Amino acid sequence: MFKNLNELKNYCRENDIKVIDFKVIDLAGKWHHLTIPTTRFTEKTLEDGIGFDGSSYGFLTVEKSDMVFIPDLSSAFVDPFNEVPALTMIGNIYSIGDKIERFEGDPRYVAEKTEKYMTETGIADKTLYGPEFEFYILDHISYKTTPNHMEVYLDSEQADWNMGNKGTKNLGFKVGHHNGYHVDIPNDVSYNLRNKMVLTLEELGVPVKYHHTEVGGPGQLEIELSFSGLLEMADRTMLTKYVLKNEAIRNGKTVTFMPKPIFGEAGNGMHVHFQLFKDSKPIFYDENGYSGLSDTALYAIGGILKHSPALMAFTNPSTNSYKRLVPGYEAPVSICFATANRSSVIRIPGYAKKPDAKRFEFRPSDATCNPYIAYSALMMAMLDGIMNKIDPTEEGYGPYDINIFNLPEEEKAKIKGLPKSLEEAADELEKDYEFLLKGGVFTEGIIRDQLKRIRCDASKVNIMPNPIEFEMYFDL
Repeated sequence: MFKNLNELKNYCRENDIKVIDFKVIDLAGKWHHLTIPTTRFTEKTLEDGIGFDGSSYGFLTVEKSDMVFIPDLSSAFVDPFNEVPALTMIGNIYSIGDKIERFEGDPRYVAEKTEKYMTETGIADKTLYGPEFEFYILDHISYKTTPNHMEVYLDSEQADWNMGNKGTKNLGFKVGHHNGYHVDIPNDVSYNLRNKMVLTLEELGVPVKYHHTEVGGPGQLEIELSFSGLLEMADRTMLTKYVLKNEAIRNGKTVTFMPKPIFGEAGNGMHVHFQLFKDSKPIFYDENGYSGLSDTALYAIGGILKHSPALMAFTNPSTNSYKRLVPGYEAPVSICFATANRSSVIRIPGYAKKPDAKRFEFRPSDATCNPYIAYSALMMAMLDGIMNKIDPTEEGYGPYDINIFNLPEEEKAKIKGLPKSLEEAADELEKDYEFLLKGGVFTEGIIRDQLKRIRCDASKVNIMPNPIEFEMYFDL
């Protein structure tokens, strides 16, 4: 938004901006923030940065945790959720040694290095990412976990379980189990709220392709963004989640991107579409190739499929992720590719036929990921596939232009599956991460920190009794 400090100061003065808010991302993909009065933002802020405790972000140990962040002026936006007029910027993280320098583990820096490495390979000079955000809008969520009390209760105005509710005024128009896809108003009770969300995003410079209701009856929705570059899309991903959550709260609702918040209903994915260009020309298109794809695109698919078990540690880094990725549903668990097949890890949209639109999508990922790291890992897998000419057909990944779940058991057994748990994903990353280290994009430290974090999460869940276990085993 701004090229220099003078532009920023003039804008703040003309628009009566009172405070400046800084967003900084942690390893898990959460924003933290710190706010200062506009009058305190000086050239020194841009030179020396603002100090913070890096251990609280998961980056450093407590005994040596001082770090600084320096705001990126180009990332500035006016925050629509602050009562006091506020200008918000994303901060880049720096480590403190003999001099202040970019921190290798800063997720934004990883994304920057990925785009730089892509250009240096000579394969492409531009990438476009297009994520689809699935989420639930709910009217109530409460949860408690203590030694003697384990409970989750959630509710949604439009859920079919409320059809018989006589405790409050009930006007019907509920949405049945798995019947939410593209329902119209009045069943689509969040339509006006979604329009507010989308218009807020547009005002903040995040173009939206479209939005609609999704399969999940108790309020599942989807917002799909227009395509942009890796780093820019990672920024937009964070901003999208921020806007949706805060706009919901402002309207008396709440939003969750949890992959599987409701048992038996559709889970929330974050499918990601990819395109690559060289000298302004799309390099994924070949009218004579399978589904209109070039050899380069097929090699990119081969790279993702080969490394997909390890990628899951970044693209699906929560224990809840694997409650969505179960066989027999629309969730993609089969390591293969196909055209218009939603049960495969890689799907080629059948409707994207023109050269500039030719692309494929990675379907397993979800929004519990850190987008900077997840998008970067996916790009590194694509580049590895292209450089090593990993042919997905020769590797046995398809194409499978059929319903995989209807195959005979002996044929299904030939198709490898994704990890079934977060621990398995961690095991796969430990075995396969060399492709991430190329070009100095990822570091051993980033891999180690991610493994430590997700193994800790898995351990915490594994030792906790689950209410269903009492139903199954209490009276044995």
